[in-house]
Amino acid sequence: MRRTLPLLLLLATIVASSAVTVIAQTRHPITFDDLISVKRGSDPQLSPDGKWVAYTVTVYNKAANSKRSDIWLVPTAGGDAKPLTTSEEMGMGLAMAGSSAEPRWSPDSQRIAFTFASRKTGQAQIFIVGIDGKNLKQVTTISSEASGPLWSPDGKWIAFVSDVYPDCKDDACNKQKADQAAQSKVKAQLFDHLLYRHWNAFKDGKRSHLFVVSADGGAASDVTPGNYDVPPFSLGDPTGYAFSPDSKELAFVRNTDKVEATSTNGDIFTVSVMGGEAKRITTNPGMDNAPLYSPDGRYIAYRSQATGGFESDRWRLFVYDRKTGQHREVTDLDRWVEGMAWSPDSKRLFFDAEDMGESPLFEVAVTGGTPQKVINTGFNNSEIISSDGKTIVFARQSMIEPTEIYRANIDGQGLIKLTHTNDALMATLDMAKPESISFAGADGTKVYGWIVKPPQFDPSKKWPMILMIHGGPQGAWDDNFGFRWNPHMFASTGYVAVMINPRGSTGYGQKFTNEISGDWGGKVYVDLMKGVDHVVGLGYIDKDHIGAAGGSYGGYMIDWIEGHNQDNRFKALVSHDGVYNLTSMYGTTEELWFPEWELKGVPWENPELYNKWSPHMYAKNFKTPLLVVHGEQDFRVPVEQGMQLFTTLQRKDVPSKFLYFPDEGHWVLKPQNSELWYKTVIGWFDSYLR
Repeated sequence: MRRTLPLLLLLATIVASSAVTVIAQTRHPITFDDLISVKRGSDPQLSPDGKWVAYTVTVYNKAANSKRSDIWLVPTAGGDAKPLTTSEEMGMGLAMAGSSAEPRWSPDSQRIAFTFASRKTGQAQIFIVGIDGKNLKQVTTISSEASGPLWSPDGKWIAFVSDVYPDCKDDACNKQKADQAAQSKVKAQLFDHLLYRHWNAFKDGKRSHLFVVSADGGAASDVTPGNYDVPPFSLGDPTGYAFSPDSKELAFVRNTDKVEATSTNGDIFTVSVMGGEAKRITTNPGMDNAPLYSPDGRYIAYRSQATGGFESDRWRLFVYDRKTGQHREVTDLDRWVEGMAWSPDSKRLFFDAEDMGESPLFEVAVTGGTPQKVINTGFNNSEIISSDGKTIVFARQSMIEPTEIYRANIDGQGLIKLTHTNDALMATLDMAKPESISFAGADGTKVYGWIVKPPQFDPSKKWPMILMIHGGPQGAWDDNFGFRWNPHMFASTGYVAVMINPRGSTGYGQKFTNEISGDWGGKVYVDLMKGVDHVVGLGYIDKDHIGAAGGSYGGYMIDWIEGHNQDNRFKALVSHDGVYNLTSMYGTTEELWFPEWELKGVPWENPELYNKWSPHMYAKNFKTPLLVVHGEQDFRVPVEQGMQLFTTLQRKDVPSKFLYFPDEGHWVLKPQNSELWYKTVIGWFDSYLR
C-alpha cells in the first residue's frame, strides 16, 4: 500500500496536468471578432414585486457595421433569461424592427415602458408592453422623438425627455421648424452664444426638455419650458429627473448660468406634474444632479460637487429634507459617489463608488456617518434594492468578464450570478487575470496600476511592452471590461500591457486627483516613468522594445513624451485624439470650463502655463515614430490637433502615419472602424517592437 499510494498520486497529478493542458489548448487568445461578439448587458431594473430583472443587451454586427439592443428578463430567484423584445426573428420575444432599450417597470410589475428606435422611421419613441410580450402600445408620437421613460408611482404618467425648439409651444411648431430646416437648400447656421456644438454634434438651436404623457398615450406636456437643457449636457445624470412618491411632483436638474461653455453648475428644481413654475432647491456653485426621492417622500437624495468650474471635483452624497428645507451631506468618504438607491424604509442609502481600481457597493444611514461596504470587491454599479429590503440587484464586471447581472442579500452575503450572457464565449478565450501593482511615484506618493500578460506567459522570456495611458485626465484604469482600449487585445498578440493610474486618476482620494490640474506634464509624467521602471525591474520586459499609447489626455501625454523621450526608452508611440497645441485647442473645443480650470485661466491672460505644458512647444525634440489617430467629428479635442501634430512630424521627417476617421468622434465606435483601429495600432507597434 505504501508503494501504491505515491504511484496513485503521480498518476493523479499527470491526469490533472493533462486536463489543464487540454483546457488551455481549447482556449485561444482573444481576437477582434471575439471582442465585437461580446454582448453588452446594461441597465438592470428590478420589478416592484421583486420577481424579475429587466435589462438591455446590445449586440454589434461587424458585417453590417451596426448594433442593435433588445430587452431581456431574468427571474430574480435565478433561472433562464429570455428576450422580451428582439430585433431579429428568434421564435421568442416580441419581434421589432429596431432597437429597444431603457426598460422601466410599471408600479404593478405587469408592464414595461421602453424606448424603441425604429429602423424604418429612424425615430425613437416610448412604448409599453406586457411582461408576456403582449399588448404592445405606442405611448408617444412626438415629432422630436422621445427617450428616458420613467413611470409615476401611481402608474398614471410617464416622464421622458425630447430635444425641442425652446420658442415652440407645441409639437406642431417643432415639426414645422424641423421640416423647414431639413428641406432648406441652405445649411448655414448663425450662432450667438457658446456651446453651439457638443461632443460630436451641433445643437441646431434645440434644447432637451422634460415631458409628461399619460400612460394611456395622447399629447405630451412640456413641464420645463425655456431656453435651458433638462438635464444639462455632459455633467447631467443619465436620468436627471424623478417622480415624488405621491406622483404629484417631479425633481429635475437644470443649469441656468449665462455661459454654459464655462459653467459646470447645475441645480435641482421641483415642478408640479401638471407643469407650472419650477422651484429651485439647490444653489450650490458646482453641479447638483441625480435627484432621487425617498420612498416615504421626506427626502430627496442627490450628488453634489462643491466647486464651480471643476468638472472633476469630488461627488458627494447629499440629502434635502423636504420638511425642513435643510441640506445635509451624509458621507465622509473621500471617493466619488456614483449611482445610488434608497432602502424601502427610507433610513439608508446604498451607492457605488470607485475605489482603488474597483467599485464596491456601500450603505450609509440617512442621518450620516461612515459608509460601510456591502459588496467589498469587484466593479459594481446600477444597484437596486428590492421593495422588501432583503435583496440588492446590481451589474458587475471585471477585465475578464463583461457586464452580468448579480443578486445578493442586503448584507452582501449570498452573491449569485443571475445572467450568463457571455459565458459560452468567454469559456473559449485565454485571457490572463490582471495583476495589481504599486510603486513609489513622484514625491514618493504610492501609485497603482495593472499588468495584463499574454496568454501562456513565460516569465523566463523577455517580452515587449506597451504602456497604456488613460484619458480624462481625471479617469482611471479599473477592473472592468473595456471595448475601445481592451488590454487583452494587445496582450493576445504577445505584448505585456501595462496600465498605470498616475496623478489625476480617480478612486485614490481627491488630493491625488487634484494634483494634475495646472501640472499636466509634471508629477503625472514622473509617475508614469517610474511605473515603467518598476515593471521593467520585474525582470521579464525587453527594455529595448517598449511602446506607449493613449487617447484624449492619454494622447496628450503621448505627444508630451514625443518631446521628452531623450533617453529613447520608447521605440514607438500612438496618439489618439490627443491634445497637441493647448492654445489653439482652447479656441476650438466646446467645454471651456475644462482648459480654464486645468490651465488656470484663459491663454491670453495666462500664456505661461499654456506654453509650459503644450507639447507643440517641444517639437524640436521630436524623433520617435508616432501614429496619429483622430476623428473628424471630435469636438472635444478637434481634429486640427491631430493634423498639427502630423504636419510637424512629417516636416521633421519623423516616421509617422495619420489614421483619419471622417465618421467618428472622440471615440471609434463603428465595428469596422474599430477593427481597423486595432489592426493599425497593433500593426504600428509590431513594426517597431518585434
